[in-house]
Amino acid sequence: MITIDTPITFNDSLPDEVDAIIIGGGIIGVFSALNMARKGLKVMILEKGRIAGEQSSRNWGWIRQHGRDPAELPIMMEALRLWEDIDKEVKGRTGFKQSGVMYLSKTEKDQAKREQWLSTAKEHGLDTVALSASQLEKYIDFKTPSDNKWIGGTYTASDARAEPWQAIPAVAELAHSEGVLIKENCAVRALDIQAGQITGVVTESGRVKASQVIVAGGAWSSLFLRRHGINIPQLSVRASVARTAPVQSVSSTNFADPELAIRRRDDGGYSIALTDSHDHFIGPDSFRLMTKWIKTGLQNIHEIRPWINEVSTSPDAWKTPRHWKEDEISPFEITRVLNPSPAKGKVKVMQQRFAARFPQIGEPKILDAWGGMIDAMPDIVPIVDRVPDVEGLIVATGMSGHGFGIGPAFGKIIAQIANKESSQHDLKRFRFSRFSDGSKLDIGPNI
Repeated sequence: MITIDTPITFNDSLPDEVDAIIIGGGIIGVFSALNMARKGLKVMILEKGRIAGEQSSRNWGWIRQHGRDPAELPIMMEALRLWEDIDKEVKGRTGFKQSGVMYLSKTEKDQAKREQWLSTAKEHGLDTVALSASQLEKYIDFKTPSDNKWIGGTYTASDARAEPWQAIPAVAELAHSEGVLIKENCAVRALDIQAGQITGVVTESGRVKASQVIVAGGAWSSLFLRRHGINIPQLSVRASVARTAPVQSVSSTNFADPELAIRRRDDGGYSIALTDSHDHFIGPDSFRLMTKWIKTGLQNIHEIRPWINEVSTSPDAWKTPRHWKEDEISPFEITRVLNPSPAKGKVKVMQQRFAARFPQIGEPKILDAWGGMIDAMPDIVPIVDRVPDVEGLIVATGMSGHGFGIGPAFGKIIAQIANKESSQHDLKRFRFSRFSDGSKLDIGPNI
């Protein structure tokens, strides 16, 4: 992963004016910038900390069509093709490998739930299939005791994986080489809005003029937008991930069951994470947005663990400023890179669950573990849209843990929006107004 100790790579001088400014140097911001530059727009990425310093380098590294929200699936299918293309452009530095994704079931109920998605896959011509217990052995070398046995699963062979901490910096370097300006360690404090029109931004290092701004700040987007009276129902959850030492290969496929997710890494180890446990730190927004989130919370009550906010510098911490002046230090300068600790005790649980599934290996040695804050929306799909009341403002946030895989295609879509082009995809599901126009909340899949 990338941290505040990672050396600064990009330090372009602030220009007087560009066509568009992107706030946030994660996967969405970087791919948006690359696509916008290729349309002839002069673009600058302003990143408060490091490129891919937060969730974009801390995720599982899955590039997954399997199990997607139906509205996301066509976009994700395009993203997969774009990943393959971009990996060739950066000479393999993303770590892209088309190794498949598999969801495993322990009960008939689990399997029936997984197989419900097969009709969505078939509708879009995706290669997802159901597998029996005996068929799983073709893809996974397991000697699981009977009380932990998988009874089947679903599998998408065309899905892939990549190495997040390599991939996004590599694409950022490509974008930079094609004219995108990038400045790390430069927080945007405020939007410059005149008569309802974006005219630029105010950064800690000065002003930059622009007629369009894309807010792609991940977990920080809601806090930034609220300063301007723009409200979105975004909350954050912490996910913990661990990296094992190299061990014998049990599978090259990304796979997850109701308790554990596993991905083979290029270094010979595995990235492992719990699928049944994420943490939400209770802050002011937890109460402010309760009515928007109550349905989602009840649906995922056994997975989300509430905690009193122990990350004192996180976007919704009790002491985080909600208001600041343009000439004052902002929360984004106080916390250059949000670096939550992994959840105590969960790494040990990951080791134990791995050993229970692969007793021939036992508990793997953990070389590193980290936490990441996932920006989430109540319906588990992002906002990717123009803000109706502010001309020139585009919001692309709330990727809900699904942003890494789909990032290249949403970057292309955002470039089309910025260039006032139509998209081949139906974007209604991702509209800004859906939380205020009386629409019924339609909760998508959360893994």
